[in-house]
Amino acid sequence: MLTKRIIPCLDIKDGRTVKGVNFENIKDAGDPIELAIEYSNQGADELVFLDISATNEKRKTLSELVNRIAKNINIPFTVGGGINSVDDVYEILNSGADKISVNTSAFKNPSLINDLSKRYGTQCVVVAIDTKFENNDWYVYLNGGRVKTDKKTIEWAKEIVDLGAGEILLTSMNNDGTKSGFANDITRMISENVNVPIIASGGAGTMEHFRDVFTVGKADAALAASVFHYKEIEIPILKKYLNAQKINIRL
Repeated sequence: MLTKRIIPCLDIKDGRTVKGVNFENIKDAGDPIELAIEYSNQGADELVFLDISATNEKRKTLSELVNRIAKNINIPFTVGGGINSVDDVYEILNSGADKISVNTSAFKNPSLINDLSKRYGTQCVVVAIDTKFENNDWYVYLNGGRVKTDKKTIEWAKEIVDLGAGEILLTSMNNDGTKSGFANDITRMISENVNVPIIASGGAGTMEHFRDVFTVGKADAALAASVFHYKEIEIPILKKYLNAQKINIRL
């Protein structure tokens, strides 16, 4: 049985870590390098860096900042935002990332997933899905939650796995930043329908929420931001709690 993973997320805008609610009302949350070092030292299993404005600003990810973070941590490091080509990924991996995350670019050009997995291996390719529940179903959104599509989330999840995605980062826009719990229903649905790890994102507020997303949602990893940035939940304490709940976690 694979160990469940706890993953802090650094949403980056203008070189700073930021956090919002439902993808809006963005506020400063600290220096990304300092936070990355702290999470690495606290025992986070991985770190995710998302350049949240790169796609809308039509520019590439901040590779210099990626490099500075990578030099200071010793845990797996995933980077996303503004990745549109095989060459973009080469630059990010050379900057020190272990995995890359694609979202809007993969939806607009699904063959990119296949190209990336062939070039760098499926284990390197994380496909992020921003999803929103409306009209009695979950739908895919693009451009940092600004653009709605007609694609149902479960359908897109199956497609990207067939194309070579090695992992799915699933963010519920309804739950994001609310601290009311993860979207366990869609997380479980996707987990039961694809054969790659699912990282659940959006809604963490208590240690019980992490327990529930692993047990009810069947997630393989849980990603959170503000509860870690503002020290509402400390990673070592969270891991001890999950271990006591008989959840297989690396202490």
